[in-house]
Amino acid sequence: MASKVTTAPADLDETDDGAAAKPQNPSFLAGLIGRFKSLSRKQLLFLAGGLLLVILLAGGALYYFGGKGGPAPPKGVFHDLPEMVVNLSATTERPQYLRVKITLEVADSAVIETLKPVMPRVLDTFQVHLRELRAVDLEGSAGLFRLREELTRRVNRAIAPARIRAVLFKEIVVQ
Repeated sequence: MASKVTTAPADLDETDDGAAAKPQNPSFLAGLIGRFKSLSRKQLLFLAGGLLLVILLAGGALYYFGGKGGPAPPKGVFHDLPEMVVNLSATTERPQYLRVKITLEVADSAVIETLKPVMPRVLDTFQVHLRELRAVDLEGSAGLFRLREELTRRVNRAIAPARIRAVLFKEIVVQ
């Protein structure tokens, strides 16, 4: 009789006693575990720290940008001031004028009631400060930011201990 020869599949290897061993192509997870076993304690510590950092950053980004729509913008009450026209401090012979419309943002209407009796003082401090400005002081966003901060400081000083949130510009024209 003729003997029948069979070959073992390529992914099996024989052990010394001729029995078939486990496949050579392990699963992905088993491969990762094998690689982690070959790392030193120091490398594992750095890897765990890096993974923890990534998780914390992802959680912080989710908290900041995501969640349930993020924080609601603060509600406020707005109070318009009368339009002001002042001449600017100029070194040239041609006078320059500033026309500005300002709105004050406050937390609630109680602050507006505090503001009304001292409104002449607030307008006076605004006019005095605006007359000392030059046209170059108002150039660019940095100039307007400084002006906004100074006007906010002056209003808050006039109505202390009450406070306004911000000075908002509706219109600024330098002529």
